[in-house]
Amino acid sequence: MKLRVVAVGKDRSGLYAPAVEEYAKRLGRYVRFELVEVPEARKHAGTPQAKDEEAATLLAKLGPRDRLVALDERGDELTSAAFAQRVQRWLERGQDVTLVIGGSDGLAPALLARADERLAVSRFTLAHRLARLVLVEQLYRAMTILRGEPYHK
Repeated sequence: MKLRVVAVGKDRSGLYAPAVEEYAKRLGRYVRFELVEVPEARKHAGTPQAKDEEAATLLAKLGPRDRLVALDERGDELTSAAFAQRVQRWLERGQDVTLVIGGSDGLAPALLARADERLAVSRFTLAHRLARLVLVEQLYRAMTILRGEPYHK
C-alpha cells in the first residue's frame, strides 16, 4: 500500500515546508509515503474554471484503483484516534490511498464526485498549506497510535 498526499501549490513562504518534510520523513518508517505538489491554476484564479483546471491536474495523478480521499470542509471531522482507525482500515485493504488538498479556491465538483471519502481537517478555515501540515502530522500521529508508540499522549 502507498499513502500519498497530492496538494495544489507550493509553500513559497518557507513556514510550513520544513515541518511537512519532517513528518513525511517520519511517515516513511511506517508506510510508503509520497507528497506530490501540483501547480495552482493562476490564469483563472478565483473562478470555477481554476478549480476545474486544478481538479484535472489532481485527477491525473491518481492511479486507476486508488482510493481517493478529498480534504473538504464539509467532510467527516474525526478525532486523532478515529482517524487512526480509518487509516487502519485503509492499511487492511492494501489499496493505495491518495488524499487530495485543493488550492485556495477549494475542490471542483468533479473531483468531489470521484472521491471515495471526504474528510475535514478542521471546521476552521485554514490556509491550504497549513492544512497540508496538519494532515501530514495527523497521518504520522495515526501511525504512532496504531503502533502503540508514545507520540500521541
